[in-house]
Amino acid sequence: MQYTMPFTLSNFFQVTLHILLLFSFSSSQTPSDLDTTCSKTLYPSFCKSILAENNLQSKTIQDYGHFCLSQSLLMTNNFKLLVNQHLQSSNQNNVSQVTKFALQDCRSLTSLNIDLLSTTANMIKPTNNLSSMDIVHVQTMLSAAMTNLDTCLDGLKEARPQSSMTQSLSPRISNNTMLLSLSLALFIQGWVPKNNPNDYLALKYDQIRTRVGNFGNSGSKLQHIGEMMNIIIVNTTVVVNPDGSGDFTTINDAITAAPINRMPNTGYYGIYVATGVYQEYINIPSNKKYLLIVGDGINQTIITGNRSVGDNSTTYNSATFAVNGVGFVATDITIRNIAGAIKHQAVALRNSADLSAFYRCSFEGYQDTLYAQSMRQFYKECDIYGTVDFIFGNAAAVFQNCNLYARQPLPRQFNLITAQGRTDPNQNTGFSIQKSMIRAADDLASSNFTVETYLGRPWKEYSRTIFMQSFLDNLIQPLGWHEWNGSFALGTLYYGEYNNTGLGSNTVNRVTWPGYHVIIRTMASYFTVSYFIVGDFWLPSTGVPYTLGLF
Repeated sequence: MQYTMPFTLSNFFQVTLHILLLFSFSSSQTPSDLDTTCSKTLYPSFCKSILAENNLQSKTIQDYGHFCLSQSLLMTNNFKLLVNQHLQSSNQNNVSQVTKFALQDCRSLTSLNIDLLSTTANMIKPTNNLSSMDIVHVQTMLSAAMTNLDTCLDGLKEARPQSSMTQSLSPRISNNTMLLSLSLALFIQGWVPKNNPNDYLALKYDQIRTRVGNFGNSGSKLQHIGEMMNIIIVNTTVVVNPDGSGDFTTINDAITAAPINRMPNTGYYGIYVATGVYQEYINIPSNKKYLLIVGDGINQTIITGNRSVGDNSTTYNSATFAVNGVGFVATDITIRNIAGAIKHQAVALRNSADLSAFYRCSFEGYQDTLYAQSMRQFYKECDIYGTVDFIFGNAAAVFQNCNLYARQPLPRQFNLITAQGRTDPNQNTGFSIQKSMIRAADDLASSNFTVETYLGRPWKEYSRTIFMQSFLDNLIQPLGWHEWNGSFALGTLYYGEYNNTGLGSNTVNRVTWPGYHVIIRTMASYFTVSYFIVGDFWLPSTGVPYTLGLF
């Protein structure tokens, strides 16, 4: 199906929801011209066809949005039933383990989408008046739902790209993706205020606040939990220690004991994890909310696993540590995937948790180390090690004061720091890497053969990544960025650099793609904590230090 990008970059930022916090909204319920409305979506022909077939030609944009969302929710429920049928038949037939993993991933992702779309449908009822934060939240949920569908399809293709099962499920995923894309585009047209956002940019940057947590060095066994409690509310504290002196000997047991669907006003459930190496696969489900995990420090509290695509896992399922629960916070831990470069995709952390934060943590792997899969995320003073696409996914994520270390890849491979996966121009997703250090890890620095290292490549069509105010060492190639496959996405991506330093920061010989930009301060401000992830509304409760604006 043919489609066109409905917004220029400038127009997109005029409707981006992260800069609407000062504006109120009153929706217009006047009938909408179907041709005009559908022309502002990725799929205008599909839009006109589905709305006309259901006799909605003279309805409002809000009616269009409600209809597409309800159809998408119905389709999502039906798709889950179909996935379950395939899983049942896979247990009776000779189906590979990786195919079962892919189907299980799809089932989990579809369950998440049912929750996301149900919540969205309840929020945008005609009787509800949406606040600015509600608007931001709806866009985040719809963006994540699209990402989950894309992740499901990627896993099926990874497992059995030519199988009849993949061929039968793919069109259903494609149709639902188009419906979700319409829902998101119509939501932006029908619910988002049209005020001029430049008023918001008039804020003086020297008035932007900086919040710094004070974490001391007391000798108490529970020092970190105690210090966090000075900043945030920790309602319950349990101790994990392999020697049996705590409440639990495994992290999973502590997570199992955490309450279900904890509300933010009740405080965090704190888990202190003592020094040790924990050979566990952690998967924090969506109903385990507002968990706080605190370790004894990088290379002291270590969680390790070795799942990989090379050993018949899916990329999604390979994670040593996976989290879906809203409001998750972790500090002072190391998460590793030790499968090695030879095993290809092998995730250390997979993060799909909205309003999640990692502080003073280390993520260690090779290909696909940190999977920032979806939702709003923040990383502060973290170390991230990898080779190919080692920060990837489609979250709205800010990395602040982090150390990004490129490692020694396999022969004939080159390093790519990021592979951002934005698939739709209306998604509020992307990676912002601010005031960070990009360097060679020790193994790469001492290598006796040349390895090319790039800032990133476009995994999906509207890939969006910004490096700003960061130190780029001489390992970064003069071109800076690498294509994914020929000319794919070079005109629709958005890659930017602002005020970086170091021998690898010179932009004179950078790529000349239409989507690449050396940006100015005003544009860079869109990708700060305050604007991009609306961090001033949720990061204070995490106790993690942050800077709202530009340094």
